[in-house]
Amino acid sequence: MKTCFKIIVILFCLSSNFQLSASSANSKLYELISQYQADKGALERKYTLLNEEYFTRMDKLYNDWYAVLNKMNFDALSQTEKIDYVLFRNLLDKSIDENTIKRNEYLEVRHVIEFSENLIHFIQDRRRAAPINSRQIAEEIHKAVGQIKDLQASLKKGEAFGSWIVASHAADLTANLRVNLKSAVDFYMNYHPEFTWWVDQPWQVLEKELKAYEAFLKDFYSNKDLKDDGSGIIGKPIGRKALELQLAREFIPYTPEELIEIANKEFAWCEEQMLKASAKLGFGNDWKAALEYVKDKHVPVGQQPFLVNELAEEAIKYVEDHDLLTLDEMAKETWRMDMMSPQQQLFAPFFLGGERVLIAYPTDDMPHDAKVMSLRGNNPHFTRAVVHHELIPGHHLQQFMNQRYKPYRRAFSTPFWTEGWALYWELNLWDKGFAKSTEDEVGMLFWRMHRCARIIFSLSYHLGQMTPQQSIDMLVDKVGHERANAEAEVRRSFMGNYGPLYQIAYMIGGMQFYALKKEVVASGKMTEKAFHDIILRNNSIPVELVRAILTEQKLTPDFKTNWRFKY
Repeated sequence: MKTCFKIIVILFCLSSNFQLSASSANSKLYELISQYQADKGALERKYTLLNEEYFTRMDKLYNDWYAVLNKMNFDALSQTEKIDYVLFRNLLDKSIDENTIKRNEYLEVRHVIEFSENLIHFIQDRRRAAPINSRQIAEEIHKAVGQIKDLQASLKKGEAFGSWIVASHAADLTANLRVNLKSAVDFYMNYHPEFTWWVDQPWQVLEKELKAYEAFLKDFYSNKDLKDDGSGIIGKPIGRKALELQLAREFIPYTPEELIEIANKEFAWCEEQMLKASAKLGFGNDWKAALEYVKDKHVPVGQQPFLVNELAEEAIKYVEDHDLLTLDEMAKETWRMDMMSPQQQLFAPFFLGGERVLIAYPTDDMPHDAKVMSLRGNNPHFTRAVVHHELIPGHHLQQFMNQRYKPYRRAFSTPFWTEGWALYWELNLWDKGFAKSTEDEVGMLFWRMHRCARIIFSLSYHLGQMTPQQSIDMLVDKVGHERANAEAEVRRSFMGNYGPLYQIAYMIGGMQFYALKKEVVASGKMTEKAFHDIILRNNSIPVELVRAILTEQKLTPDFKTNWRFKY
């Protein structure tokens, strides 16, 4: 009888999991969104040359899919389908915005490749395998060398680009032309004897000339807009208008200044808590001395991976013992760890996570100061506060679930969900008394202050109110970072492959989830476990639309952000 019961339970669980993973098919928009993703990917793989052809074709893609959405009867859709509709429409709006920005950047600098018309025809003809005239192509390539020299001389006589950013766009456009031209040349080279005979030598000359021209363009800007403030960190501030547009597309109904104010208030709360912890540790009001004391409690060289494994298992046990979410055995089994190289630690001095957690710790070939800073910045109490952020219940669990539940929604991925969820657990676990000691509290507060500082310096930078060096100084002076770690953090923020809003998404996204939990869990509408499970089974979407799911909010086709989650 017990055996039969176990079989029934297993079959029920398998059936339940299948239904959850197959729930994507319950949305009429599932196939449409998947088709759109396939269409966009196919076009971007074909139209790799940045020119009017590319921008026109992508505009057509977005408008064609807009027409598909507009033909749908929104009122007849289920709530899940309405969510997908709003997400899809927002994605198209965002894509149109980005295409317009890229096109304007192209139009501003396209004169730097005005010599390329016939070369572009060659690239396009190669794509269609049209018949070629090898001698004519060789002559066009040879002629382009002289045209570049003349154009460069003409540019030198005029005004330089007013911004290093515009100069960078000009250099990037030239590089894009060179890469596509090389692809076209390589297609025929050594396969087409006549082509090779005619084109090989002039192409080698042109390729070298193009590279030199790119280098010239990259530095051809006026001194009134210096790109390096002495920190060596070179970013691309986007300005207020672009910030506000991106915030709207992320369903964040606050101005940059309001978000900075929120961060300052949260930072002040952290300082109050730090003072309490400092007093308990015997350092009175000198919380920075308490922080230094905690930093020095690092594990011996070579022992950090063992600590990370121990902390990962502790976090898993905690969420299970407190029944905080449904945790798949496969998720617990499949996370891995690796060590970061010294080069990686220049951009990420702490952790990076997902299915594979990357551990920052000193290597024997790092300079002495860098070794000490890495040891201190990755002490057990700082580490305990973020291992769960990177693994379970954080990024690893997110990725595991995103691959299995409504995977088509990964097209709508947003850092406010991804980083916000992982940060929310830092807030949630603080409330639950996860810290075992006062030193642990200091570690948790350090990271919380760090996330607040990210909002302040990243938004201020993009508004033109702070420089990278000022951002570094803020992390050192106000948060208590080791200087090398602060430099790495700012370098990652402004020179890594992150969008302008990425660094604010941690704390702001975490606050959104935190406020939403108060709304639906503290009010008794659902259990905390159900709250967490629903979030993870709806994939990475703006948190305001998670709220729409949980509260069954009435939606319109042109739904706009209106949730003032902090005030």
